Amino acid sequence: MPERMGGSGLYAEDRVLIGVIKRKRDLVAVRDRRWYRIPVERLPRGLNAEWLAFFVGRQLAQPAGVHFYAEVRGLELARRVDLLPGEAAHPRAHDLYYRIALGPLLVRTPPVTNPAGRVFAFIRTTGDRLMDARTIDDLYSTAEYYVDRLYYALDARKPRPAGE
Repeated sequence: MPERMGGSGLYAEDRVLIGVIKRKRDLVAVRDRRWYRIPVERLPRGLNAEWLAFFVGRQLAQPAGVHFYAEVRGLELARRVDLLPGEAAHPRAHDLYYRIALGPLLVRTPPVTNPAGRVFAFIRTTGDRLMDARTIDDLYSTAEYYVDRLYYALDARKPRPAGE
């Protein structure tokens, strides 16, 4: 049976989508109201993740980095104007968004930083990469351990001779 990582409920093979938070309003929605929004057009193949992690920009956190993650608890479609009624005149007010309900926000300590200044909107990764990463580049790791999970999982359970 797979093991949860760090008591968080996150499994190594869980799919994680990392989004960017640049505005205080969006950080408040994630932190206090436990939901995040993504334009449907930005994820044409759907959410396809059990967890969301959040890269918080330097305007809101020092250092900028992936500071939080949360389990996806629900998903619905909504128009931007329904999510942000105070912005009814926004050019994309009637565009469709995923409104993603979140479980409790968990802190990623230390945060995953971006020393290379890589620009991204979303990163798809896995639970073990998120927990092992120190920098954004680590989230893209193709190291054998991450790619050939089955081999390493079975090898870890294989009986070993005494003294090996």
